[in-house]
Amino acid sequence: MASKYLVKGLKRSALTVALGLSFVGGVQAQSNTAGAVSGRATAGDTITIENTNTGFSRTITVSGDGSYRLSQLPIGQYTITRKGVDGATSTRTASVSVGTASNIDFVNASGAQTLDTVTVVGSAAINPIDVSSVESTTILTAEQIAKIPVQRDATSVALLAPGTVRGDAAFGKLASFGGSSVAENQYYLNGFNITNTFKNLNFAQIPYEAIAEQQVKTGGYGAEFGRSTGGVINMISKSGTNEFKAGGNVFWTPESLSEPTPDLYYNDGRLVSDNSKDTGWEATAAVWASGALVKDKLFGYALLQYGRTQKDAYPGSTDGISGGRNTLEEEKSPTWLLKMDWNITDNHLLALTAFSDTRKTETKYYNTGFGTDAAPNAANPSRRDYVGSLKTEEGGDSYALKYTGYLSDNFTLSALAGHGEFKRRNYAILPNGSRMQYSGNLNDPVGGCPIVRDFRPDAVQQATGTLVGCDFAGSLIRADAGDERDQYRIDAEWLLGDHQIRFGYDVDDFTTVDGSVYSGGYYYQYYQLAGQDFVRRYDIRQGATVEVNQEAFYLEDSWHVTDNFMLYGGVRWDSFENKNGAGQSYVKIDDQFAPRLGFSWDVNGDSSFKVFGNAGRYALPLTANVAIRGASASLFVHQDFFYDSIATDGSSAPQGLTPCTLDACDAAPFYHNGESGAAKDPRAIASTNLDPMYQDEFILGFQMQLTDHLSAGVRGIYRKLERAIDDTCDTAPIESWAIANGFDPDSIAYGNPAFPYCRLYNPGSDGVWNLDVDGNGTLETVTVPADQLGPEAKRSYSALEFFWEGSWDKFFLQGSYTYARSKGNSEGGVKSDIGQGDTGTTQDFDYPALMLGSYGYLPNDRRHSLKLFGNYEITDEWSVGANLVVQSGRPVNCFGVYGDDPTGYGASYFSCGNTEPVGGSNDNGTTIVHRGSAGRTPWTNTVDLNVAYSPAYVEGLTFKVDVFNVFNSDKPTAVDEVGEDDTGSIVGAASTYLTPLNWQTPRSVRFMVQYDF
Repeated sequence: MASKYLVKGLKRSALTVALGLSFVGGVQAQSNTAGAVSGRATAGDTITIENTNTGFSRTITVSGDGSYRLSQLPIGQYTITRKGVDGATSTRTASVSVGTASNIDFVNASGAQTLDTVTVVGSAAINPIDVSSVESTTILTAEQIAKIPVQRDATSVALLAPGTVRGDAAFGKLASFGGSSVAENQYYLNGFNITNTFKNLNFAQIPYEAIAEQQVKTGGYGAEFGRSTGGVINMISKSGTNEFKAGGNVFWTPESLSEPTPDLYYNDGRLVSDNSKDTGWEATAAVWASGALVKDKLFGYALLQYGRTQKDAYPGSTDGISGGRNTLEEEKSPTWLLKMDWNITDNHLLALTAFSDTRKTETKYYNTGFGTDAAPNAANPSRRDYVGSLKTEEGGDSYALKYTGYLSDNFTLSALAGHGEFKRRNYAILPNGSRMQYSGNLNDPVGGCPIVRDFRPDAVQQATGTLVGCDFAGSLIRADAGDERDQYRIDAEWLLGDHQIRFGYDVDDFTTVDGSVYSGGYYYQYYQLAGQDFVRRYDIRQGATVEVNQEAFYLEDSWHVTDNFMLYGGVRWDSFENKNGAGQSYVKIDDQFAPRLGFSWDVNGDSSFKVFGNAGRYALPLTANVAIRGASASLFVHQDFFYDSIATDGSSAPQGLTPCTLDACDAAPFYHNGESGAAKDPRAIASTNLDPMYQDEFILGFQMQLTDHLSAGVRGIYRKLERAIDDTCDTAPIESWAIANGFDPDSIAYGNPAFPYCRLYNPGSDGVWNLDVDGNGTLETVTVPADQLGPEAKRSYSALEFFWEGSWDKFFLQGSYTYARSKGNSEGGVKSDIGQGDTGTTQDFDYPALMLGSYGYLPNDRRHSLKLFGNYEITDEWSVGANLVVQSGRPVNCFGVYGDDPTGYGASYFSCGNTEPVGGSNDNGTTIVHRGSAGRTPWTNTVDLNVAYSPAYVEGLTFKVDVFNVFNSDKPTAVDEVGEDDTGSIVGAASTYLTPLNWQTPRSVRFMVQYDF
């Protein structure tokens, strides 16, 4: 039985080997940029591996126990030759993918020598299961991605993997892994970290034509990888070979074949947004070339890509009555990538990766009218006067240099140094041509056209205020905003008998420049009290340069206890330090210990049936955004004024301000949380016992080769959040401590630089803060028991994943079904319920009252997920591909006002009066509606199809058409979950509760023409 599978498994084409490696199972953390070949032969034999495309070659001697391993191999096609001690030779071929170990045996399970020479011939048999695996990993190659209808970006490809679901649209195009929030992932290109650590909600947008393979780690990854409690997306770029290759392609999605999103109606029947006129198109063109500058020594791959997107949107107003804003958005993205490889010798390699992902977007804003003034709610929204433009710039240039040295048969060393830059800035243009831009200086009021809303009785919409000023820009980011990363790492692998030992050290320093201000500098709200008009002015500004410094050591051992059984053990020590705008450390955590354990059992000894499992701990550092406002100097002040007049220049700004003397006014400036522009004391920001967010994970599964053409597997997964970081803004426990320790309640100095209102801590743990309680300049150590601060942060994820792959002569099919449950009181870094992207400092845990009823099913709880994709080659010229995704909906909440609103947060509690009681009522008679208990969004299904034609008469030419969402399914993917307005009334929210916020992406058609030579 064993030899049968071995011989059959050897007869397959190189492409099929690549496809076989691509989807299911998991692979040991061999490397984040390379792969390996391992197996068994006769002790003393020599094994030579050669990539004929690059001339790279290595030769090693089989160890005394009959095992061999060649590590840190660049991905590609290899010929493996065994030369026996008796002079006989045997030859195999293998495709090496990132992070995988291709198992090539020259003896069978009993130790007997196999055929002296085996020539690999074409066959559709799948690749043997990688028995050196303890991870849950998906690998997709460029060839596969080209065959299936999928958007060409890292997130879309990652969503093909089991256990991944699309994150909330509020955070852009990101994936949730295993119930974690979208802010808990890490992203790499050729070993260089391309995650944007500002909020962990962005990463470098690599031109996807340059990607050779994408590895998606959904769980169980080794100690080499850290700083993630979600998943890891690891991309490998294409490289040059001895053969000169060049080509180009064009992708075009025309507006005439793209459907709009559905119209938005409120529950009372009002048409709020007529999207029928919404249009958009996008096009991308790329050219590339690769080859050898010096044969077998120096290779290059270069790609230039230019993309352009235009979106025309005609939404209605937010009240369904007055005119709203419509937009014309245009994005231009000139990008490039360069990969240089220098084989200095067969034992010393050097690789350079450089890329740019700059994107510039201009959004023009216009007032919207519906039909005629006599029929404001009629269809056919029109574009009226020009309001202004917002211009943004994102992305930047990155460079990484990596050395790999095969210092002996048993020892390999690699080193990487990289630098990356990411811009993140905007400015606004007014109709008169003037520019609104923020310098980052807290004393800079910006000027221009401010945001103005009118809440006076004669205003059209009193609940939210009628817009009368310039709010199209919202907030302005400082002109020099951006991020820089400097990364250095060393990795080594040492083979010692039955042990494969890997260890390494890396430094990752991330610097952020950020700050924001209201467009126009201020936000005004007009009010009327006792017949007297007054205006409230808000002034909110931040600006700082902050740092996140990270370093880690790791050590891991893969111990081949027997020929069929491997034990994996790993440990990782992470250190994190966060610095504020003054360069002062406000959070420093040393030696966070993260153990990893696993096993892999090759049951039959022929890679046909594997049982595997692992357990691990994964830690997440605090992101940089926390320090911009929370730990650095910031301004948040509001003050009420009388005014002489209102400007008629279109800004509607108040003129002739004098402090308001009404009893209801804040005549003196009121500084929120003490944010008066003074520098904050870094010692007071975080609890002295603060630990990083970490999660424990357990996986158990098996994978079996059912036939030569089909394999399948099952794995069970359990993740539990053991600790989180968030902030608390509740001063009541501090007041209680102060009184109990002899302080006069009237002397408590709220908001001084050493007494911030909001402070970092681990929910569920005691808070221990150094605060200047009485404002005398001396810090007091304030200890608040955990039960006074609110509940412990909880999140658990349990899942059962079924996965399979099949490959036949002209057909391959892969897929998965996942049953999962995600439950707790904390999603993680962000809050999808309300679209809050303040990573690490959401409104959760600010006050205990906000957490009443917070335990339940979380936003990324998708109970059922079915994924199926593949391709069928009808003839040598024609092929068709398909991609099916069916998922159950996400849980829905009902947010409202609890009691008499003890926190002042308005409709932000799990408390709602317009829903049937769920879980009982609180003491004030307010109904608690537990998280996720107000229903679910609908099931969604999406079918994508494509057809490709490669005419035989022009070699290298391909035409392809992709149709996404063929049946134009338009189910809502997120809904308005606010069931009461801020006064606790259901009247204001009754028309909007459960109305859609986002829908499935509508049907679109993408055309491609590509020519390779």
